Amino acid sequence: MSFEAAVRQRAPLFFVQRQRLGSCVWHAGVFLGGDNRGADTQHDRFAVASASTSGTQELKAIALFAASAAALAVLAGCGSSKPSNKDDSAFVYLMDRTPTWTENKVDTLPPLPQEANLLPFTVSENTPLTFFVDKNSLSVGTDGVVRYTVVVKSPAGARNVNYEGIRCDNYNWRLYASINEDQNGWDRTVENDFQRIENGNLNAYRAALYQDYFCANKLPMGSAKQILSNIQMKRTAVSNYH
Repeated sequence: MSFEAAVRQRAPLFFVQRQRLGSCVWHAGVFLGGDNRGADTQHDRFAVASASTSGTQELKAIALFAASAAALAVLAGCGSSKPSNKDDSAFVYLMDRTPTWTENKVDTLPPLPQEANLLPFTVSENTPLTFFVDKNSLSVGTDGVVRYTVVVKSPAGARNVNYEGIRCDNYNWRLYASINEDQNGWDRTVENDFQRIENGNLNAYRAALYQDYFCANKLPMGSAKQILSNIQMKRTAVSNYH
């Protein structure tokens, strides 16, 4: 094939490339462009002659460039998209989960307290009432509840006997039973659910038990044996720090 035939055959592709790439491009190592038409002629002849060997490589390069540009556009779109909070409510941090608490069943009540088993504890120096815990009734449950029989006596000899529980993790208490009218058994009809421990009155014995003997850092102070030893020795939580 003659040089002129090569020019006629490759010229359309060459000029399309010139139009697509702009007025100034590098082609096969030769700069094409500018306004000097006479200077372009020799360069164009050389470019067309070399096009027959490098045309395939050019098409591959153009295709690779186009694919790369498309990939970059997709990545840019992904990078600029804003994260959605639509399902954030379904995600709960482990430390924010509310633990499921289940109280141990109390099917069996301890025997009624005997005078010899009563341990006195102080509630207030200004109250005429006296307060006792039955040492044979006190237990520390795996649910974090300290259960006990409390006996409250008046100066006139009247007494009130309850079997109760104090929950250390939330400062609540509940009543399981009270002594019946005949003073010979338990009455479970008075049972109630957990409620907040009251503070600030002379007979707030539950607050005294919680703060002085039963609980610390929302946990039981120790085993039943340790708690009973503290009550017997009058080692309150405050005195343990001194």
